[in-house]
Amino acid sequence: MAATVHVLTAGYADDRVASTVTLLRDGDTSVVVDPGMVADRRLILRPLHAEGLDPDRVTDVVFSHHHPDHTLNAALFPRARFHDHMAVYQDDVWQDRDADGFRISEHIQLRRTPGHSAEDISTLVRTDDGLVVLTHLWWHAEGPAEDPFAADPDLLTHSRRAVLDLRPSLIIPGHGRPFAPDDRTPV
Repeated sequence: MAATVHVLTAGYADDRVASTVTLLRDGDTSVVVDPGMVADRRLILRPLHAEGLDPDRVTDVVFSHHHPDHTLNAALFPRARFHDHMAVYQDDVWQDRDADGFRISEHIQLRRTPGHSAEDISTLVRTDDGLVVLTHLWWHAEGPAEDPFAADPDLLTHSRRAVLDLRPSLIIPGHGRPFAPDDRTPV
């Protein structure tokens, strides 16, 4: 059986900012991606409980990048391993490794996708409905076409093309609801 994807809270970026927080389940592995800023921590905890999971049972947390709006609530998951672009962290152990190609579980893999920041990673999830990519290459379905905070706009375009070349059935952006990419998806 493939992994499952549950958006715990859909993010936004306008007058206020919240990250899209997502739960991935693959066998005994439970991963929360981008537990960042939200209006109230219960917007993460209630849907997590609705999925039958307590925070101390989350096995892994992934940071797409190190901006506070994507990392602020990491401490909600005291037993998790934490993944970023260069290492895995748990308690007082720091294990260096490149995220590119790193498998958290059978159906969940990390991929380097720099552009918004030099350290961006995306999470690739094989589901029964196809590939789902969790990424900050897009804030929401409309882009923005030009990320105003992109560290390297050309690299952002390259990473967007690389993700779209994977033919994902769904993209879960950094600050919005999931969307199916199409010809209008900004590159």
